[in-house]
Amino acid sequence: MDKREGYISWDEYFMGVALLAAQRSKDPSTQVGACIVDKDKRIISTGYNGFPHGCSDDDFPWNRDEAKGETKYQFVVHAELNAILNAGGKNLFGSTVYVALFPCNECAKAIIQSGIKEVIYLSDKYHDTPSTIASRRMLDAAGVKLTQLKPTKAQIVLGFSE
Repeated sequence: MDKREGYISWDEYFMGVALLAAQRSKDPSTQVGACIVDKDKRIISTGYNGFPHGCSDDDFPWNRDEAKGETKYQFVVHAELNAILNAGGKNLFGSTVYVALFPCNECAKAIIQSGIKEVIYLSDKYHDTPSTIASRRMLDAAGVKLTQLKPTKAQIVLGFSE
């Protein structure tokens, strides 16, 4: 018997883990997940966008429009930073972070400072915003490799039944 064909690549696997982590986000408009992997292809940590521990999803705003009062932007921890913090102090030097959305400037700072050496991302939909322009500038200056994943499959389907 020959080995199975059509299996996913390592990059698709780890991005799939990041996308699965994103499903934990309670944000009604944007769900982002991150997965940090060491050089030996072992998962170090995952994270998703949400409020800090102890800050109830019911008591803080999910609003995006400043005209309507408080917004989520002052409170939400992004997926990349959550994954870095969830690593619990483990050495991230030389690791890779897989993330669905290109990191903002604040996450770029944390990525650089933690020693992550590569960002693999799916979407760069905010490419021309000041935050993403600043992020790219810092990541480039720090020598962090940036790779946009081009999956070989449109989707990966998971099920809980056999």
